[in-house]
Amino acid sequence: MQMTIFVLPISMLLFFVLFFGIGFILNMLLRMSWIMAIIYPIIAILIVDQVRFIEYFTNSGEAFPELGRLLSELAMADVLILSSGMAGAVAAGITIKLLRSKGYRMF
Repeated sequence: MQMTIFVLPISMLLFFVLFFGIGFILNMLLRMSWIMAIIYPIIAILIVDQVRFIEYFTNSGEAFPELGRLLSELAMADVLILSSGMAGAVAAGITIKLLRSKGYRMF
């Protein structure tokens, strides 16, 4: 399915806001400023891959090359959307750090 020029920026904004919000809440509750930036690559891999998660441990010889193949075949729009999600997760960490340095205590 082709992505139109209108869908791409909306998808990028949604991924940024979604992962900023999730990251902000996780950082606030767990008091770990970069937790979502660490977890996001795992989430992105789960979005992209077509292999069950357990197969990375039981059948890693076939699962990791398949993941590499799928990552290399991603379209530019998919890369932009996933990158905007990572940017949202990093922005949440920066925002939490900034708020804590200004004296705001969250939970």
